[in-house]
Amino acid sequence: MSKPSESIFRRLQFYTTAAYPCSYLPGRMARSEVAAPAHLVDDAAYSRLIEQGFRRSGLFTYRPACNGCRACIPLRVDTQRFVRNRTQQKLWRHMQEALRVQLAPLHWDASHFALYLRYQQQRHPGAGMDQDDQAQYTQFLLTSRVHTEMAEFHDAGGQLRMVAIMDYLDHGLSAVYTFYDPDWHGSLGTYGILWQLDYCRRHQLPWLYLGYWIAESRKMAYKSRFRPHQILQDGVWVEPSDP
Repeated sequence: MSKPSESIFRRLQFYTTAAYPCSYLPGRMARSEVAAPAHLVDDAAYSRLIEQGFRRSGLFTYRPACNGCRACIPLRVDTQRFVRNRTQQKLWRHMQEALRVQLAPLHWDASHFALYLRYQQQRHPGAGMDQDDQAQYTQFLLTSRVHTEMAEFHDAGGQLRMVAIMDYLDHGLSAVYTFYDPDWHGSLGTYGILWQLDYCRRHQLPWLYLGYWIAESRKMAYKSRFRPHQILQDGVWVEPSDP
């Protein structure tokens, strides 16, 4: 990927982190390119960075810069052309009856944190985040300098079942992170994406950015099932024939 060169980035600098264990491909080391200083990454700059393959984690805006590896491929879904397949449509109809959604600004909520820990402990045990404390959770998900909201999904009885955190861009949404009740029936993660796609369509936002698709990672395989989508190759967004 090329260095950002638009005028909006002239005051930004980009540095590469030290190597650290890859979260997705066992036995590999990763590096990230980080935009700095963080306080200059405003809504406009962030929208441009997302277009060039960056993501956000707390106050850090980054993209992979691994030595000899290009496995992480940015992927975005065309929200206006997206059509739910039969399985997705069945799930959509069921969840529309089962869950109610409320948008809220980023805020601390003890029930959110309890759900987050349950999700991490059952879906990503041993990955590190299953031991997060309140400060780590807040730094990771509740700290943002751009326009960010959370969608809270409750069942008919008012029980919290899922939280989706999303950043607003001038050309779409970036799906930052979603966590959900690992014991509840149904494919909540898939529904979270379907809901965000529908939200984008209703608000005429053309793209939903899903982060990085990794062909070798089973955890990332689901992203390619939302079509049509584009992937970023050599700085250009293209619609692949596969995945």
